[in-house]
Amino acid sequence: MNPLPGSHLCSSVQYLAKISSAVGLLDVELIFYLYSRPEPKTLVGLIFKRLLEMKRTSRRDALKQLALTPLALGSASPLLSACENMEQVHKLKSNINHSVCQWTFNFLPLDELCQVVKKIGFNAIDLIAPKDWPTLQKYGIYSSMCYIAGKVSLTEGFNDKKFHPQLIKDYEEVIPLVAKAGYKNVICFSGSRNGMDDETGWKNCVDGIKQFIGLAEKNKVMVQMELLNSKVNHKDYMCDKTPWGVELVKRIGSPNFKLLYDIYHMQIDEGDVIRTIKDNKEYIGHYHTGGVPGRNIIDESQELYYPAIMKAILETGFTDYVAQEFLPLGNNNDEKIAQLKKAVKICDV
Repeated sequence: MNPLPGSHLCSSVQYLAKISSAVGLLDVELIFYLYSRPEPKTLVGLIFKRLLEMKRTSRRDALKQLALTPLALGSASPLLSACENMEQVHKLKSNINHSVCQWTFNFLPLDELCQVVKKIGFNAIDLIAPKDWPTLQKYGIYSSMCYIAGKVSLTEGFNDKKFHPQLIKDYEEVIPLVAKAGYKNVICFSGSRNGMDDETGWKNCVDGIKQFIGLAEKNKVMVQMELLNSKVNHKDYMCDKTPWGVELVKRIGSPNFKLLYDIYHMQIDEGDVIRTIKDNKEYIGHYHTGGVPGRNIIDESQELYYPAIMKAILETGFTDYVAQEFLPLGNNNDEKIAQLKKAVKICDV
């Protein structure tokens, strides 16, 4: 592909968009920017051509490589510097509703995380209690999975009847609040086994959850029990396999009770992620991500191939949220935020 004529600015936005798509590196904003610079257009044309040749690398890497070439001499330097400092805009495809779990980025104040989310291009945060909903609302961010207002415990759950009185009270209080705020998901947990057999756990969970599931139906709120691994992170957790959770959903028998399928956790405890998702699509209402092993960034450094998993999720007709729940690594906050942006892009199929 030849560079655009250096003597004048292209007047066709459609043509620029076509080039941008073909290149896969430059976006329309950068093309316009290149041609609006005061440097000689022949030089801008050479820079554009060089970027085309490096279309398989990221724009930042390409600019760094370009800076090492003779093209960076003379009047090109200010242009290269300005281009490198531009924020890359990646428009999300809107096939996946993206979110992020607040606790994994709790090194940022919630206000700042809201701004980060908006800058990346999505509008939801998971695992937020009622006290923090006003902060999300201030930035137009959706609470895609809500906590109850009281104590949140993964170990003291519905499988043990001694916790029922407080849990039932908490859910009866929060469900109308979730609905009033315009949200629809609230999380719950099975609790630890403590030597309990499956049948007793199912029966106790059903007895407790059925006390308020009618209220959830009335308010159009989904109550979702999370599947967690008991091998590495949550020893003795009862709802640690998809079949156990599916059986519970069947016994409760409400369209407003489903499973939060955590891809990280279920890869550890059972594997076979894509087949499991497809076979149990009607029982799953929400997803969390995470790299295996380590629960870090979901890129090529870990064993799961998330683009294929996301495509499988889409093929089931899923329309709720997929929330990033990995622990970012980095020397500073900027590097950790960059990993969130990368993870969202990986899942944006």
